[in-house]
Amino acid sequence: MCGYRTIKYTLFVFCYAFWVVSAVFIAVGIYAKIAKEKDVVDTLTVDPALLLIVLGSVMFLITFLGCFGALRNATCLLKTFLGILVAILLLQIAAGVVGYLFTDMVMERTEMLMMKAILRYREDQDLENAIDFIQKKFQCCGVESYKDWVHNVYFKCLPSNPSLEACGVPFSCCVHLQNQTVLNTMCGYGKQQLEKRSASKDIFTIGCLEMIVWWAKNNLLLVAGLTAGLLLLEV
Repeated sequence: MCGYRTIKYTLFVFCYAFWVVSAVFIAVGIYAKIAKEKDVVDTLTVDPALLLIVLGSVMFLITFLGCFGALRNATCLLKTFLGILVAILLLQIAAGVVGYLFTDMVMERTEMLMMKAILRYREDQDLENAIDFIQKKFQCCGVESYKDWVHNVYFKCLPSNPSLEACGVPFSCCVHLQNQTVLNTMCGYGKQQLEKRSASKDIFTIGCLEMIVWWAKNNLLLVAGLTAGLLLLEV
């Protein structure tokens, strides 16, 4: 009896914790969505606010089943909760296997999505912040190289482009020195016109896709540990 109660309330505490987290996700996503001046991102894959709302809603529903089922000893809800977790676990394993077997296809799809994000830079504040964070974090610029920014309308390198940032790259591509006290926010201006060796003095020239793959390979144990931890939580 004591063991049953321990399992029951442990399940309840874990579900309740994730239930609260899911509610926070929904609140943050709704706030971000409302705070936007203009919603120009129309696809789920590139709208962080919409992703938070959808992820939070799914988590909210699943954890509610587990939380209420454990508290009320509702066998039907607990079976539904278990079934959903098993389905999610199988989908994650299947996604990992597919990703391993079709690495080239996954890389191609990822590159396409990242390039689409670059095209919409400056049009969506959430997307812009996400790209800037990635470029600063991984010390990279563009998808394959810094010259990918030529595809963005604001950075397109054409004589007819009236933008002040024409032929340039975002400020998040700039190399910041440790002893630098004054930041030059225009350090990326005109850098597309330079060769890689010359441009590398002021900006990161390696693409973010390559840097993210390199980071994943060098932190394989960390990635595997986080994945295993997530699977254990679901089990």
